[in-house]
Amino acid sequence: MRHTLPALLGTTLMALPSLAADFPPPAKLPAHPELPDPLTTFACKKVTTKQEWETVRKPELKELFQHYMYGQYPAAPAKVTATVLFEDRQAFGGKATLREIALTVSEKAPPLHVLLMIPNQRSGPAPVFVGLNFTGNHSVTDHPKVRVPTEWMRSSPTVKGNKATEAGRGKSHGWPLEMIADRGYAVATAYYGEVRPDSPKVKGGIAPAGTPAIMAWAWGLHRMIDHLTTLPEIDPKRVAVVGHSRLGKTALLAAAFDERIAVAVPNQAGCGGTAPSRCLNPKAETVRRINTSFPHWFNDTFKSFNDDPAKLPFDQNGLAALCAPRPVLFTCAAEDQWANPPGQFDVLRAATPVYKLLGVEGLEADAYPPENKLIASRLGFWVRPGKHDMTPADWKTYLAFADKWLK
Repeated sequence: MRHTLPALLGTTLMALPSLAADFPPPAKLPAHPELPDPLTTFACKKVTTKQEWETVRKPELKELFQHYMYGQYPAAPAKVTATVLFEDRQAFGGKATLREIALTVSEKAPPLHVLLMIPNQRSGPAPVFVGLNFTGNHSVTDHPKVRVPTEWMRSSPTVKGNKATEAGRGKSHGWPLEMIADRGYAVATAYYGEVRPDSPKVKGGIAPAGTPAIMAWAWGLHRMIDHLTTLPEIDPKRVAVVGHSRLGKTALLAAAFDERIAVAVPNQAGCGGTAPSRCLNPKAETVRRINTSFPHWFNDTFKSFNDDPAKLPFDQNGLAALCAPRPVLFTCAAEDQWANPPGQFDVLRAATPVYKLLGVEGLEADAYPPENKLIASRLGFWVRPGKHDMTPADWKTYLAFADKWLK
């Protein structure tokens, strides 16, 4: 079964007129030790109205993030073509429909394989969590018809010669599909390496060549949403994006650049995502460390801030602010200081003025919360005991937050 979908090109997705000529090189930027005010423009003018935010500061912030950090957002394709590879309407004992789809964005690019789970018990179109996975769709479920990726994959016990194997089928605990179906939500996920390989040396994927990885993966999420928002089983106004670690960075960036996303849940995303580049936590990952370990994630300009991130004309509170007034939940683990949970809390506090300017609450907490206490305000925060991971227990928190804001 094949059908062609028009690409949904809102102003949030199209390339903005470039302001890069007005941006000085990093060495010429002044240093600001504190988190920059997202309501102060690059020319130091205070934004005081919703109109100024929408027409002046918001487009400027997007340009700044692209120029100095994530790279340019690629143009969206003219169309996305979907081919259904298989469908099982009796998955999980009849609770859900499983469907794997091949999305084609260009005749020159390979397809992106999307695994879609839709709950069968629902009163209408379902809300959906959209996210990329690390280990292939076959690892998310043990269903025998789900494709084992043939693309390059990072080394792991179930990967041989950088290729996935049958040994990985059903081994990921990060996507508890049956539990999510029981709560009435759909899930759409795809292997992130099909969008862009997670390596500075390996080429391929559906994203335009040369796009830094975090931006490329966010662009891939948007292509998934192009398809999902045309399906009668999916509610296009209740799309949540979710991701863990580097894919949490991706989830937040995707939400900032696409207003079709109603809720964002970046899990333990850390430096370059939900934690500030201006790092005060001695145990946390720094801009230099992340750029050294993962030179392909961001653009080359971001490396100029390795030794002085205070020169950045923004910080991650600006990325969270670009999601306003939509709900965003930062989730953390107490032992994962590398991802800087206290810094993530500070980021939400420093994004709150934009939410208040738009007439809604931001982070409704004056102090860092105890473990396992969900702050479910529009800018939400949750920290649990334990280490860096995405687990079924975490999903209970994601679903509780989504229940408040999507149902």
